[in-house]
Amino acid sequence: MRIEINLPSLGDDDDAVSGGTITEWYAAPGPVVEGDDLIELTTDKAAFVLPAPCTGSLVEHRVQVGDKVKVGDVICIFEIEQGAQGSSR
Repeated sequence: MRIEINLPSLGDDDDAVSGGTITEWYAAPGPVVEGDDLIELTTDKAAFVLPAPCTGSLVEHRVQVGDKVKVGDVICIFEIEQGAQGSSR
């Protein structure tokens, strides 16, 4: 089953980050384990390394290095086994 992975909300409610720039992809298309580093996102205040939210195969990057993204934007597509979805997406 293919699922879209969205950029999650980052930070506390009062300090939440609304988006940033993709500065590096750590995962290439292929097998990925939940918790592996997926991307680096840089904002005007900090850099964040976001982990893969599930185990599966990374099928497609929907954003590229240098792209600006907002919370909720689709960043990639994963192929997962039915019932194997992680806790966030």
